[in-house]
Amino acid sequence: MPVMTRISVLGSTGSIGTQTLQVARLRGYRVAGLAARGNAALLIRQMQEFEPELVSCSPMIEDEVRAAAPAGTTVTAGDGAADGVARLASDAVVAAIPGIAGLGPLRSALLAGRRVALAGKEAMVIAAPLIRALCRAHGGSIIPVDSEHSAVFQCLVGEDPATVESIILTASGGPFLHSPARLDGVTPEQALAHPNFSMGAKVSIDSATMFNKGLEVLEAEGLFDIPLAAIEVLVHPQQLVHGAVRFRDGSIKAQVGPHDMRLPIQYGIEYPARPTMEMTPLPLRGTWEFLAPDLDRFPALALAYEAGRRGGYARVYLNAADEIAVPAFLAGRIPFTAIARVLEEVLDAAPAGQPDWQELAQADEAARRLASESADAMARVA
Repeated sequence: MPVMTRISVLGSTGSIGTQTLQVARLRGYRVAGLAARGNAALLIRQMQEFEPELVSCSPMIEDEVRAAAPAGTTVTAGDGAADGVARLASDAVVAAIPGIAGLGPLRSALLAGRRVALAGKEAMVIAAPLIRALCRAHGGSIIPVDSEHSAVFQCLVGEDPATVESIILTASGGPFLHSPARLDGVTPEQALAHPNFSMGAKVSIDSATMFNKGLEVLEAEGLFDIPLAAIEVLVHPQQLVHGAVRFRDGSIKAQVGPHDMRLPIQYGIEYPARPTMEMTPLPLRGTWEFLAPDLDRFPALALAYEAGRRGGYARVYLNAADEIAVPAFLAGRIPFTAIARVLEEVLDAAPAGQPDWQELAQADEAARRLASESADAMARVA
């Protein structure tokens, strides 16, 4: 049995959430709480299998979920409901609610002093200084679950931070690494066709623009408290080296593994333990490529670095702009290359300074309005 037995899962019906529950089955975890927005049928199956103490969901599916709840399970819904799941007594809270919606439950978990296995990027992107302060004040901790950040975390275990020269995040390069040469005419179907993984629409488009890697750069700066200039991105199409660390003595330590998110999920929950997971050994054969990213073809990555250099509101504005621009592209309203143009326009409008907890939501809302106006203007001339 694992050392840690009680977990809560925020975003239980998403990709990370469902894989977390696969690990829970294998390891025999007690699932204390589940939080999900929609997908009533899947949430009900999860609830009936794991019989958690508390479930939170959208008001749209509350009645259906409540009617199916097993004895001893409380169902809550609406604003702040997921915060209750995050505060439950547990050994680890798996935080996998995407976007700014995940920020409140993450804050609640850290206020309660919980260990958080963090899968959502956006919270660290827009609120890293505030989150680090919460960890210091209340004794909570964050173990990254994103494969790249988990890889870097593993490479840093036992190392003196003063010996680190830089960290390396790898990127697949997405569906347009080698073709087509011009990206303005690509379709949503082409952009959604990731070469290695099946992901949600938003993450797939962010991979195609390489903005996803930009978010990961900003997340890494916040997680590891390392200067932005010391974070490298390398395109590694095989996606077997998930991340690496350069040390000042010239050596490089890399973490290599199969394309299986259950590994970083389990590690995030049970760290420092590394229990056995039954799977086929990874063959260390073939050619591994490492390429510099093309910032001319994928300017969204460069914009993320620029937002990181500006800090504060710039990071909030850039993140919010992408959440408007990507759906506009998927709806056929703007071309693929206009995503980066929307990001740039909104980034240029970001005020200076660092928002506090209360100002984050206002900044996000203001940036979304600007992004919508920018996308509307581009749609009219497209």
